[in-house]
Amino acid sequence: MSGTQNADDLMARIAEEYDGLSKQLKVIAKYVEAHRGTLVLERIADIASACEVQPSAIVRFAQRFGFAGFSEMQALFRDSYTGTAVPVPSYQQRIRSLIDTGQDELSNSELTRSFVAACQQGLDDLSQNLDPAQLDAAVELLLRADNIYVAGVRRMFPIASYIAYALQHTQKRVHLLSGLGGMFREQIRSIAEGDVLIAISFQPYGKETRYCARVANQHKAGLLVITDSQLSPLARSADAYLTVKEGTAFAFRSMTSTICLCQALFIALAYRLELTIEETKDTGGYDD
Repeated sequence: MSGTQNADDLMARIAEEYDGLSKQLKVIAKYVEAHRGTLVLERIADIASACEVQPSAIVRFAQRFGFAGFSEMQALFRDSYTGTAVPVPSYQQRIRSLIDTGQDELSNSELTRSFVAACQQGLDDLSQNLDPAQLDAAVELLLRADNIYVAGVRRMFPIASYIAYALQHTQKRVHLLSGLGGMFREQIRSIAEGDVLIAISFQPYGKETRYCARVANQHKAGLLVITDSQLSPLARSADAYLTVKEGTAFAFRSMTSTICLCQALFIALAYRLELTIEETKDTGGYDD
């Protein structure tokens, strides 16, 4: 029997050892991380088919992390299964099936409601799976930061722009790494110990954001990552990471949950900063 106490402990260990896994085991690790809410209901043959591996590879994965076999590892996820969660793939499959069957063309309002439903699903997932310890660590990083740098490219650039804008409403010095003119190297080069980089990146993980994260690590700055998986290359080198699984409809991923998380992060930081100001006022009132 594995010494792992719960599903969270197992996922943390998988993330820690991910780089040392074989290609096949990495595929299985990502599947387990993405389907942990319903893994207890799935058959080993179905998981193997989804991962395009043999069932024996699933058994090897379980044994790699100290379990006698797949069933023993599967049992670890039983406590975290609520019985009410709706896995993202089932929604995607339903929409895809609707299109493939050649039924009547969807109206604009039906398309919109479908996408709104996907956004709502992503928000539900964010609410249910938010990690309080990581959120606390993220707020503490920002609270102590001398300078806050923000990096996000392509579809994550609007998110990076928003959180940089929001943070500029605090007393923190905030720097958006836009890469204008190809100058990511020049914009990140001044990051130093005592500063924090917020790196926002989802699969396939922008090379520019990964570069900025490496520089932050090299300069001993703090690294806060907002990403789609604790197995992402950015999360594994982060001081704190927040994961978001966006809803998807018609092959388009929403950004609703990510922007919601960034707004909540800003509000939590602003609240903590205001408390600090109030405490300073209270302790400084003896001269009156």
